[in-house]
Formats: sequence, structure tokens, C-alpha cells
Amino acid sequence: MKKKILAFILCFVTAAAVLTGCGRNSGNGEGSVYYLNFKPEQDAAWKKLAKLYGEETGVKVTVVTAASGEYETTLMSEMGKSSAPTLFQVNGPVGLNNWKDYCYDLSDTKVYKELSDDSYALKNGNRVDAIAYVIESYGLITNKTLLEKAGHSVDEIKSFDDLKRVAESITERSDELGFAAFASSGMDSSSDWRFVSHLAGVAVYYEYLDNNISYSEAIQGKYLDNFKTVWDLYINNSTCRPGEITAKTVDDARNEFLAGKAVFYQNGSWEYSALTGNNGFLEDELVMLPMYIGAPGEENQGLCTGTENYWCVNKDADEADIHATLDFMYWCVTSETGTRVMAEEMGFVIPFKNKVASENIFVKQNDEYIAEGRTPVTWAFTTMPSLAWKNTFGSALTAYATNPGDKTWQAVERAFIDNWEKEYNLANE
Repeated sequence: MKKKILAFILCFVTAAAVLTGCGRNSGNGEGSVYYLNFKPEQDAAWKKLAKLYGEETGVKVTVVTAASGEYETTLMSEMGKSSAPTLFQVNGPVGLNNWKDYCYDLSDTKVYKELSDDSYALKNGNRVDAIAYVIESYGLITNKTLLEKAGHSVDEIKSFDDLKRVAESITERSDELGFAAFASSGMDSSSDWRFVSHLAGVAVYYEYLDNNISYSEAIQGKYLDNFKTVWDLYINNSTCRPGEITAKTVDDARNEFLAGKAVFYQNGSWEYSALTGNNGFLEDELVMLPMYIGAPGEENQGLCTGTENYWCVNKDADEADIHATLDFMYWCVTSETGTRVMAEEMGFVIPFKNKVASENIFVKQNDEYIAEGRTPVTWAFTTMPSLAWKNTFGSALTAYATNPGDKTWQAVERAFIDNWEKEYNLANE
């Protein structure tokens, strides 16, 4: 009996030492939280929220933010450690395929029951593997002051043809005006998603719309030529030469826009805090235009609205840490402090019952478009078959920009169309 008691004590001490070494517990017996954040632009706000929660509850919340474009790689690395994230995210059903075996079932949790609509959950039968935590919009962010200086107004732009006419007229006078039509279309990993996923996603959306589907095992590329005309417009009417985009980052594009060097900047509502406030724009100087690509009926489209931000809880975390994580999530979307910071400082519209109306001007813009009867463009890019597909497509697109021609564009077509079915099959073996 003494040997059994001694063995039990040794096991308990060893386990405690391991947990202490990993830094997973907060020291108060309530567990702790490690959130691997996807969104660099909200890093400071999440760390503030973690600090406020810790002060209120005594629970330690650690926020680590992956570099832009490096989330999946960072997550793979962190999940292999003993102190793995307790809270992480996937970008939709395709992204969930890689991580579903790590997901805690959220179906019986308080935070899941706070969702305003069940469509914001990713399910596997009766299981709930992930829940969306923000709804966002993207489009063509526009500096109205510069546009008017160039002799144009947002009211002129109702289609791709209108956008092309305005952009090319700015380019013709760019030396005189002192600015370009578009901020740089950087194709490094911090920026290429704006085009490989977001811009290409509009072409996918219209193909799905025509076929009355929401995903596909193979893609026809019906609107790929439309994508090409927009891409050509971007890179030939920009702050930099087409061959320079390989080294351009999303920070470069944002800084060009902030410095008044470009009228248009393709990005989303998450840019609100970075573009306004100290050293930024006044709200009435900015507007977000829809992503026009020359598709039929696009004059009636609104912003691209949806989410690729789904929370998942690591089922392999310590039980105390799982419960601490669920409590933190619930607090974020129900408490006055959590909902206020998410709305006012992160600029989020959250899909939960207790959401606070956002002051984000781009969110308000989306609401205005909907009120006018315009149809939001669904985020079809979340159905793209894999990260490998995006990387292959992005490489071909960069090669085309550097050396435009029939052969390099044919390589883009192969990467977009042929590689879709191949990568879909690999991802669903």
C-alpha cells in the first residue's frame, strides 16, 4: 500500500512539474488560455482584452499573433509543442479539414449558444467544431479627396468599365496629380491573399452563382478573363511597376494609401483602425466600393461580406485550460468590456446575440448597400481547395505580372483551373 501511495505522489509531482514547465496553468487552479491570433491588425486590441480579462478574473490569457500570411505554418509549429494553443482558428470548411481532429465539440457550450444564427457554426454531424467570431467585408477602399482632386467622384463608379475609365484617366495625369490610381498589389506572403483569395474569390462567386452551387470539386474558370482585366488594371495603374510587386507588402500598400500616393486600396473592414484616428483619415474621406470585375448585373452588387475567421478549441489541452478558454470566449462576446473592445477597437461585427453596433465606417457602408437592395458577394474563396492551390496560383500570377504574355497567362489558367480539381482530390482523399 505504501508503494502505491508513493507512486501516486510521484506521478502527481511529475505531472505538476510538467504543467508548470509548460506555463499552461495560471497558478490559481482555474487553468489558462493561449490564443494564437490570426489577425495582425488586431494584435494590440487582443492583448489589451487579454489583460483586462486577467485583471477581472485572475486567469492568465496569452495572445500570440502569427505574421501575416504565416498563420497555418505557425499553427502547425505551435500544435507540435507541449504548450500548444488552447484557442486557434480555421478559415472555413476547407481549413477545418486539416484541424478537425484537434477540435473540441462546442455543441454544448455557452459560447456556441450565444451565436445569433446557427449558420455561423461549422458542424460535423451533431458536433460543432468551430464557430465564427467576426463578420467582415472587403472591397475597394477609396480616398474621396484624391478622387475629387482628379476630377472624379464615387458616384461615377458603378461598374468595372467605370472604374477602368477613372483609373486610366488618373494614370494619364499621375505626374501632374502626384498620385497613382492603385496602391501596390504586393505579392509577398503578407499581401498576396488580397488577390489570390479575395479578388479571385469574386470570379469564383459569379461562377457559383451561375451554376447555383456553393462549392465545386472542379472549376471552369468562366470569369477568369474578368479577373485578368482587373489584375491588369491594378498592376498597370499603380504606385509601382508590375515587376516590383514581388517584394511589396501589405504594409507598403497601406502606407502608400495613408500617404496620399494612391486613390484605391483593395482591402477590408479590418483596416478601419489602421486608416482612421491619429495620423489617419477623417471618416468622411473614405468609402468602400464594391469589387467590380465586369460580371453581368454587378451594378446591383454590394461588398464582399462573410467570414473566414472561426474559433476552435484544442481538445487535447488540459481540461482546466479548455474550460478557461471557453469562459474567455464567452466573456469576449457577452460582457460589456469584451463586446465594446471588439466593436470599437477591433471594428468587428460579431455574430452573437449581445453584439455592439460597430462604429466602423466600412461596416456602415455595407449596411447602406444592403438597405439600397444590393446583394452582398458571398466569400466563395473559403471553398478554394487548399493552401497549395493558392500558392501555385499566386506564383503563376506573379510570373505573369513580371513578364506579361500569352504563355505566362496560360500558366495562370492552368494553375487556376487544372490545379483546382487536383488539389481538391488530394485534400479529400
